Amino acid sequence: MASDLEIRAGKAFIDDHFELAVDLYTQAIEINPNHAELYVERSQANIKLNNFTEAVADANRAIELDPSMSKAFLRKGTACMKLEEYQTAKAAFETGASLAPGDSRFTNLIKECEERIAEETDGLPKQSVVQAPEAVESPETVVAAEKVHQVPMVTASKPKYRHVYYQKPQEVVVTIFAKGVPDENVVVDFGEQILSVSIDVPGDVAYHFQPRLFGKIIPDKCRYEVLSTKIEIRLAKAEEIQWTSLEFSKENTVPQRINVSTIAGVASQRPTYPSSKTKLVDWDKLEAQVKKEEKEEKLDGDAALNKFFRDIYKDADEDTRRAMQKSFVESNGTVLSTNWKEVGSKKVEGSPPDGMEMKKWEY
Repeated sequence: MASDLEIRAGKAFIDDHFELAVDLYTQAIEINPNHAELYVERSQANIKLNNFTEAVADANRAIELDPSMSKAFLRKGTACMKLEEYQTAKAAFETGASLAPGDSRFTNLIKECEERIAEETDGLPKQSVVQAPEAVESPETVVAAEKVHQVPMVTASKPKYRHVYYQKPQEVVVTIFAKGVPDENVVVDFGEQILSVSIDVPGDVAYHFQPRLFGKIIPDKCRYEVLSTKIEIRLAKAEEIQWTSLEFSKENTVPQRINVSTIAGVASQRPTYPSSKTKLVDWDKLEAQVKKEEKEEKLDGDAALNKFFRDIYKDADEDTRRAMQKSFVESNGTVLSTNWKEVGSKKVEGSPPDGMEMKKWEY
């Protein structure tokens, strides 16, 4: 049974009060966050407001909750078409068509996607076109491959994590500084021109970063890695063009093609790329700065202690490393010696902290 908020939101949508509809659907979702229909309807309202990335996120959330809902794939495909992500839109429509064989809208929209893809391919120089392998995916595959957490309608005044990026001729590297985040709490998804990052640590406010990218990427070749102090994301460019910014904007739509042969021919010069600002930005210098910040980041507690011991081990000679390994293992983690002459000829006994005693675990 529809709630009062859902009924009011539906009336607001019919009356073309789309912002009010989004607000009311958001309130209803806060009360019932697992109701897929609410996300589908808010997705439609966001499409009317030209909030296409939010519409895709809502549709993805609805698909996650109910993979059999053809209307969710219709909303997703429609929003992706508006974003000119025709391959992603086509995959969504094909899945929707398999769920609703009698709905002719999917057939017409798939045909339109194919026409747009053909136009897009014909309009690009042959050497710069990179085609990802096409495959008709089942609803379950689409859900698993494109699982994206909901992007809140109201963004925080200051993001919890900061990000920077630099680029090379064939890829863009995005770094999100997120210290100590477990791998299982990070979800990163790639679309034709959308990057979606969600960090959801229990007991903390969820972080979402979902920009529409300046240029198109090849999702199958993109990858990411969760490290101790950051998340490093590598976006494979569909074309070797210069991105003048990370995010798409109507004011910044004319890319510059990178002359790869010139760059390769000048071994002594590292490539620098212009940003959307008037001055040049040396992206290699920025990469070095990012690595320096990570190296100099101040740690505390166990993290600082572990880093201290890792640094000792890394720079130590063979005898010192053997001493550290032997003393640590034989003392059950209570002694760490760097003197091989002292520990090499005898068994290292455990030395628990004051007020504690060692016990042997029996399995």
